[in-house]
Amino acid sequence: MLTVDFGRLPVGPGDRVLDLGCGGGRHSFEVLRRGADVVAFDQDAAELEKVAGMFAAMDKAGEIPVGATGETLVGDALAMPFEDGRFDRVIAAEVLEHIPDDVTAIAEIVRVLKPGGRAAVTVPSFLPERVCWALDEDYHTAPGGHVRIYTLAELAAKLKSAGLEVGGHHYAHGLHTPYWWLKCAVGVNNDDHPLAKAYHDLLVWDIMERPLVTRLAEAVLNPVIGKSVVLYARKPA
Repeated sequence: MLTVDFGRLPVGPGDRVLDLGCGGGRHSFEVLRRGADVVAFDQDAAELEKVAGMFAAMDKAGEIPVGATGETLVGDALAMPFEDGRFDRVIAAEVLEHIPDDVTAIAEIVRVLKPGGRAAVTVPSFLPERVCWALDEDYHTAPGGHVRIYTLAELAAKLKSAGLEVGGHHYAHGLHTPYWWLKCAVGVNNDDHPLAKAYHDLLVWDIMERPLVTRLAEAVLNPVIGKSVVLYARKPA
C-alpha cells in the first residue's frame, strides 16, 4: 500500500533515494523495483531486519533490476549519518508526526537532499486525525505515537522555511479513515472487536485485489477524508 505517487516523485536507475522512517519498508521496496538505490533508514532495528529480509527475498526472486541496491541503516532522523547532498530523492512517509523536534528533522531532510533533488513528505491529514484524537486518548498517547496534528498550511510553511520549494499535494487512503475512526470508537487496542476485524479484512482484500469499485470509492473519498496528505517539494538548484 503506497502513499507516495511515484508519478509525481519519479525514481529510476542511478537515483539515490532515502526512505526516512521507512517502517516496514513499503516505499523502499517500490523504489528498488524501479531500479534505484535505496537506503531504508529507521530507528527500529527489528523493523529493519524484516526490511533486509525482504530485500534478500526480492533479489532471490529476480525482482531487483541489475545495478539497483537496497540497504538498511539504524539511526536518528535528527542527526543522520550522511554527507550533505547525498540523495536525489527523500521520502518521509508518516514520520514527522512522531518527532517532537520536527523542524530539525526537516532541516536534516533538506541537508541530505542534493540541489535540484525532490522530496515527498506525508503526514496524517487534519480532519481524520483530529477525530481519532477526540475518540480515543490511547491513539496518540502511547509511546512512539503521534505528537501533533498538522494542517496542510503548517506543513507547507515548515518545508518552505527550511528552504524547499513546495509543489503539489494530494490525499490518500480515504478507505482507511473510517477504519481508524471505528478502531478509536471501540478502543484502538481492541483488535478483537468484530466490526474492526471485519473492516480490517475488507482493507486487506482491497489491497490484494484492487477491485475497480473500491478504487472508484477511494478516488471520491480521498479529497474529503483521505487519511494521509502528501506534499511534494524540491530543493532549489
